[in-house]
Amino acid sequence: MTDNAPASPAPTPTASAAPEGAPPPDDARSVSARGSRLRALLPDLAPWHASVDFRRLWLAGLISNFGTFLTFVAVPVQLKELTGSAAAVGAVGAVELIPLIVFGLYGGALADAHDKRKLILATETGQGLLSVVLLVNALLPEPEIWPLYVVAALSSAFGAVQRPALDSLFPRIVAHDHLPAAAALNSLRWTVGGVAGPALAGVVVAYAGLGSAYGADAVTFAVSLLLCLRLAASPASHQAAKPSLRSIAEGARYAWGRKELLGTYVVDMTAMLFAMPLAVLPFLADELHAAWALGLMYASIPAGSLLVSLTSGWTSRVYRHGRMVVLSAAGWGLAIAAAGLVRNVWLVLLFLALAGCCDMVSGIFRGAMWNQTIPDELRGRLAGIELLSYSVGPQLGQVRSGGMAAWRGVRTSVWAGGLLCTGAVALLALCLPGLMRYDARTDEHALRLRAQRTGTAG
Repeated sequence: MTDNAPASPAPTPTASAAPEGAPPPDDARSVSARGSRLRALLPDLAPWHASVDFRRLWLAGLISNFGTFLTFVAVPVQLKELTGSAAAVGAVGAVELIPLIVFGLYGGALADAHDKRKLILATETGQGLLSVVLLVNALLPEPEIWPLYVVAALSSAFGAVQRPALDSLFPRIVAHDHLPAAAALNSLRWTVGGVAGPALAGVVVAYAGLGSAYGADAVTFAVSLLLCLRLAASPASHQAAKPSLRSIAEGARYAWGRKELLGTYVVDMTAMLFAMPLAVLPFLADELHAAWALGLMYASIPAGSLLVSLTSGWTSRVYRHGRMVVLSAAGWGLAIAAAGLVRNVWLVLLFLALAGCCDMVSGIFRGAMWNQTIPDELRGRLAGIELLSYSVGPQLGQVRSGGMAAWRGVRTSVWAGGLLCTGAVALLALCLPGLMRYDARTDEHALRLRAQRTGTAG
């Protein structure tokens, strides 16, 4: 272009052209509003962008969870093939229960008193070795039954030590106001593996064999371990007590004094005790003459959870967390009851997915309450109690569903458990007014912890 080039002609106004500085037309504003609403539903990625350790833990958990769900489906299928007994499958929950209680409480004390990174690495290594044991047993000409129960007990112990370390680490590596978003992203990570793992496990077990499922699980633990090796050290707080019965009792007294916190534990345990149907799903698939749908049944609950996780942006704008925990737990029970009453396999899958939606809503708001109100020096021990609340319930629920199925039938075990769950949750809501009143904007514990973390960051 040269200095004597002709000037560009001025644009000719048209009827559709808006004057300069004028607001956008209505259709443009409508498109923008729809885009804003859509973005508001999508998961909040602030923790992912702000914390490299959060990204590493998220990826490690995604990979190992994928393999864990393969084994989660393979073990009951193998027990069903070896024993043909619903009670034998349900007994896995009983075998896992005692290690879960003992090591969950002690693991919380360990998480407060030791480097959380080291605990995570040690337990991840142990879990991977147990997958190798399952693989070796599956490849035997005549696989044994007892290794399945032994591995289940040891895996429960390793998980009980690891989970408090993980849960107490997240509030250290994620900003206080990002914790609800981090809970939603962690739920998304779990549900991705929960959907893909069981759905694929049904195909892998049917066509490649149980050994392939166990082998894939061992590989995922190895990859997860490599990611966790890059985590920064996370030493104990200077205020943390050494692991002992006294320190465990201190954590229990704190939880007992927080009735709204105690309410989240009790509601979740009750819901899982009465309405956890996973142990009887292989037998339910047989009754519906839909053995092909077993993998889909296991995947349906995580699929519903995944749907909530993918649209979890709204959760950051809800502050009455206790009320949401109660409503979603009641909804879980109703959905499970419906799954036990209908006879069409596609409706069963639909109601299991609805139950997964409710379970994820409950999990997100329970996690937000825990992470935003519990002080750092008690976080590990309270995480151990939390572990019991969301793990002991499902284990006892497997025993209940398996035993009731053997006594009254599979479908009765499912629908009756769902109705018992809803009734029990409604009764608990009446007995726990503090849980129903909880508001993250005004709760004294949430305000105190926010102030402490803001002062530390400053």
